Amino acid sequence: MSICPKGKMSKSKRDKRRAQTWKIAMPNLNACPKCGEMVRTHRACKACGTYNKREVIKVS
Repeated sequence: MSICPKGKMSKSKRDKRRAQTWKIAMPNLNACPKCGEMVRTHRACKACGTYNKREVIKVS
């Protein structure tokens, strides 16, 4: 019993397939409930300084 591949995949074909798994996804953005500014999830709003309906950063 011999061990042989069922058809060799070229290096370019293999690398094109592998390249799809490393794509960078766009970060999720949600509107701030206080000011409406678009903010990344689980981060304090830079415009008004609130997170989870509390002021956590002093914004001048």
